[in-house]
Amino acid sequence: MSTINLVKGQKIEIGLTKVSIGLGWTPNEGTGHDFDLDASAFMINEKRLIPGESFFVFYGNTDSGDGALRHTGDDPTGGNSADGDDEIIEVDLKKVDPSVTEILFVVTIHDALSRKQNFGQVRDSYIRIVDHASGNEVAKYELGEDFSIETAVEFGRLYRNNGAWKFEASGIGYREDLSFFLSKYFKGQIIK
Repeated sequence: MSTINLVKGQKIEIGLTKVSIGLGWTPNEGTGHDFDLDASAFMINEKRLIPGESFFVFYGNTDSGDGALRHTGDDPTGGNSADGDDEIIEVDLKKVDPSVTEILFVVTIHDALSRKQNFGQVRDSYIRIVDHASGNEVAKYELGEDFSIETAVEFGRLYRNNGAWKFEASGIGYREDLSFFLSKYFKGQIIK
């Protein structure tokens, strides 16, 4: 089975229950500071809100409360591998809480404003879906756009559609940090 190379906005049916979402990037040299990019997953319901704190998965909360998502760990330098995924979120779609209708995969640049960093200084950014059982790459979306001022990017999203899970290559840039997404999807809920 060959990899599907996705374009922005393209949607595909997953057809699998256990996948790994691999995210990768390569910071440009000579920017003065190390780049610390962080992958996060926001599990949201039909009201476009996170049902609770355990449905926000990132390096500080590596496992979702329903046991469906697991972040394998933070890569503070983008150097986990020269030619592989920098951060991985494992997903078991059978375990996703029934209230969750969508899972957003977002990458933010830690301390982007103080370090004067943005995605224009990052190259070879991608999100890919890997069949957890076989290790085969199912689909890959490479961010070809120039995000010259953006400090966060929604790379892609898994969403329920008529009982099946689909994936959409999003490629939506933001000039925001992680707190923006937390306030957007937690709306009035207590964040510790």
